Amino acid sequence: MKYKLSQFGKKIEKVSGIKQLMDDLGQAMTVNKDMLMLGGGNPAHIPAVQRRFRQGVKDILESDRTFEETIGNYDTPQGNPAFLEALAGLLRNELGWSVTAKNIVLTNGSQSAFFVLFNMFAGRFEDGSYKKILLPLAPEYIGYSDVGLAANVELFQSFKPEIEYYDNNLFKYHIDFEKVRITDDVGAVCVSRPTNPTGNVVTDDEIARLSSLAKARNVPLIIDNAYGIPFPNIIFTEVKPYWDEQTIVCQSLSKLGLPGARTGIIIAAEEIVEALSEMNAVITLAPGSVGAALAYDIVKSGEIIKLSRDVIKPYYEKKAQQALNQFHYGLRGVDYCIHKPEGALFLWIWFKNLPITTDELYERLKKRGVLVVPGKYFFAGLSEKWDHADQCIRVTYSQDDKIVEAGINIICEEVKNMVSVH
Repeated sequence: MKYKLSQFGKKIEKVSGIKQLMDDLGQAMTVNKDMLMLGGGNPAHIPAVQRRFRQGVKDILESDRTFEETIGNYDTPQGNPAFLEALAGLLRNELGWSVTAKNIVLTNGSQSAFFVLFNMFAGRFEDGSYKKILLPLAPEYIGYSDVGLAANVELFQSFKPEIEYYDNNLFKYHIDFEKVRITDDVGAVCVSRPTNPTGNVVTDDEIARLSSLAKARNVPLIIDNAYGIPFPNIIFTEVKPYWDEQTIVCQSLSKLGLPGARTGIIIAAEEIVEALSEMNAVITLAPGSVGAALAYDIVKSGEIIKLSRDVIKPYYEKKAQQALNQFHYGLRGVDYCIHKPEGALFLWIWFKNLPITTDELYERLKKRGVLVVPGKYFFAGLSEKWDHADQCIRVTYSQDDKIVEAGINIICEEVKNMVSVH
């Protein structure tokens, strides 16, 4: 039976990039385990990190009170109070941020946090106006694209970047401040740092300029810090973490190694935290307890900083360089560029003269047992067509070395075969 759906239902049921990505990820991780998964954002199973969380589970199980409270009680709509206090202390001590527990709220994953935040600051307002989220740098995270509640209305406005070229087939995106304007129809500015999909890290100067522009228009600056400082610190360049009362910083425990715990963290002004806590109560009653319970000890002690700096960061930095070297070797003779890997879990490859779109390349690679993500899904809010969007793919290097090596070999072979044929 086919039921009639509301405008909201019709919008949510349509095919989306994030749904395709998560379907492919789930199939590769649980059903078709022979698939070479180079498309998702699942973090690696780093042995030292897994051992630490396994010990955390044992500690919870051996403490009757902690175990019972974790699985048998609701936390507050804001999140576990002890964890919030511990995290506020960590942010004060490590980063010098003037925050208390009242500046932090937990959510059931960062994706749900962006759903709420974007619809708080953009969409239809009581005076009849419609506001958007400004993404100053395209490409941006695939998961933003479909979170707007209003049907058939573009929630985002984004701009083409400036491109800086380096030796050895590398390039980097920069915000084009000649184009970026915060107009009356902008409700908030959002940028990820490091950026998913490209591994780009927006510079300290760019963050300062965005903050200044946002303050001048009295709109918040949202920084998606899922891969950033202070944890999980998957960032390979020197930058300063940034927060003030007009900035909303979004963290997560997922890339630390706990994606199944679905724990998002928002650091913001108290009134924003109160509003988000109210929405938690309405939508989910309270955020889940397991992530906060597992991470409490390492946050309280500061061990999370050492784990991120000494284990997680060098692990991914080494894998990024291995994958980059393999692409350079495998794509000899092909006209390609790779975004300078500055963080996150991905390489962003630009094929300038591919005879097909990367959407078609995705399908061809899928038939050969390799999953990547075509670039077209990462350009939400760009008003003009840009061929570049159909020339790029995102490849993750977070999986086992043998999987990554085999997948990259097939990608390079497929591309070289197409280029040589044409």
